[in-house]
Amino acid sequence: MATETTGAPAGAPAPQEKGKQQSKPAPSNTPTTGGDAAGEQKLTPAQLKAKAKAEKAARRAKAKEVKEVAPAAATADAKGGKGGKGGKQEGSQSAGSQQQGKSVPGRRPSVSNGRRPSIAIIKEDPRSSIPECFSHVPMAKRIQTSQAHKDVHPAVLAVGQQMATFALKDSIARLEATLLAFKKVIESYETPKGNSLSRHFVPHVLNPQIEYLTECRPMSFSMGNAIRFLKSQVNKFDIDTPEDEAKESLLEFIDIFINERITLAEVVISKNAAELIDEDGVVLTYGRHRLVEKTILRAKANGKKFAVSVIDDPYDQGGKELAKTLQRAGIRVFYSPNLGGLRAHLERASNVLLGTEAIFANGSLLAPAGTADVAMAASAANVKVVALCETINFDRERVSVDSLTYNEIDPERCSAESFRLMFDNTHSKYIAGVITEFESGTDFAPAQAILTLLRKREDPTIA
Repeated sequence: MATETTGAPAGAPAPQEKGKQQSKPAPSNTPTTGGDAAGEQKLTPAQLKAKAKAEKAARRAKAKEVKEVAPAAATADAKGGKGGKGGKQEGSQSAGSQQQGKSVPGRRPSVSNGRRPSIAIIKEDPRSSIPECFSHVPMAKRIQTSQAHKDVHPAVLAVGQQMATFALKDSIARLEATLLAFKKVIESYETPKGNSLSRHFVPHVLNPQIEYLTECRPMSFSMGNAIRFLKSQVNKFDIDTPEDEAKESLLEFIDIFINERITLAEVVISKNAAELIDEDGVVLTYGRHRLVEKTILRAKANGKKFAVSVIDDPYDQGGKELAKTLQRAGIRVFYSPNLGGLRAHLERASNVLLGTEAIFANGSLLAPAGTADVAMAASAANVKVVALCETINFDRERVSVDSLTYNEIDPERCSAESFRLMFDNTHSKYIAGVITEFESGTDFAPAQAILTLLRKREDPTIA
């Protein structure tokens, strides 16, 4: 009690000062004296500005140190693994406290549950190593189904994945799979209220399917032609055409298209080309193409005796499978794993049969890489070169004089050191003729005459 009475007048402001301190949150457990607080309050605006600059400089220096020690810290984390709960050294704790709130390049933010921090794995874009002069050449890529447009049909999703992984490789195989998937799209389509199929189906339903397939792999020429025909068929419908009638008409159109332009065309071409194979002759071909294989088997079924020289693509090696198939059919086969044996095989060849991916308006052939070498060597050796191609693969609008305008980059053989183009361009002067579904017997048309063939296809009265 005496203590409370003594010095009461002098200590009267003390309770008031204590109250002031309690109203402010304490930054730490160490009490702050009134003199320090007074010093903080006496800083002039210029001093506050200088202090802010100093703190900013300190933060920059600390961030720079963190960047420099990041690789070393990542290596230490990878070697040390899990150091146990609380078993980390004080130095790593201090480094972790310095890095807290900072973004360390190449690493994910550290976790606080004692686990080893995960190192982010950044997948490099395979196109990043391609020179700028080839940046226009497309390349197939696999797209996550979760990233596809919400309106893409499941059947189209499956076809796109097969195209991106080259499970569907041939242009006609991709075309047929696409059309069959479009049939399922049409069957499941329902016209929204207030719309018509002829106005709503193409922009809102069909186009998202096409865009997804094109992102997975560049569209083949046959696919482009077929899609144009399908769109023109949709545009023919009147606004008042009943939905069921329009859908039935589209499904029938696709069935007829597949039957005439793919199935029957394949039969007619293989039948006509088989008559070009000479008795006791030697047919030379490159790689493995569906039409060439069916032509050779048709000639064997017709009772002809002949041999086949297969020059294989060293990257695709489809010719090896063709050679095995022909041997099982009882055909004598000469096989070369690459173009190195081309000259020797041409010495015994009587004619050359080549499959194509497309034919341009100027007669140039788009075919698997290496086809141009075979055609030029055969032409120099005076061996007749005949190309087999359906008219659905003709392009009446575009011309090509090199292998860089229309091509694809092989995604499986694309690195920082090199990349491979999947197709090449063969000039029409090296091709004796083209066999399509319109010729009969041993007749074949010049490669430059594809526009005439197309006009004849559209108007049979043209002589």
